[in-house]
Amino acid sequence: MLGQVYMDAVITPHRSLSERGFIILITVVTLANCASAAVFLAMGATLVPIFLGVDVLAVIVAFWVSYRQARRVERIQVTARDVVVTHETPAWRKIVWESPTAFTRVGVEKDEERTVGLRLMLSGKDVSVAAALSPHERAEFGKALEQAIWQARRERG
Repeated sequence: MLGQVYMDAVITPHRSLSERGFIILITVVTLANCASAAVFLAMGATLVPIFLGVDVLAVIVAFWVSYRQARRVERIQVTARDVVVTHETPAWRKIVWESPTAFTRVGVEKDEERTVGLRLMLSGKDVSVAAALSPHERAEFGKALEQAIWQARRERG
């Protein structure tokens, strides 16, 4: 029964601003910049409105990049045979880590009481996982990952 999956976790980055919130924010920024541009034009500063337009464009591009990155997910799968970490988007899938379950260890990096890092390790190699989670969520995920690897090892033994 080597095909049983002990963990199939999909970790997605959290974005607190919805599409509707983004539209409201861009509307407010645009209106504020238009009002400022009108004042500067009345004062004779003709180049300032160009920079205010670049400002709105920069905010739009920054959010576009952020939302694009939010579509990238990290998938961690644990079976009795191996541990696989992939990065996926709707367009592509890339395996970033693959190791035998029997020899894979979970490393937890702590700073005082917080879990600041979670790594999968094998023979001097390692990969960081669950970076999109908060420290508390990362600690819980680390325990669940260790438990899944332990259960998968028991199946092989």
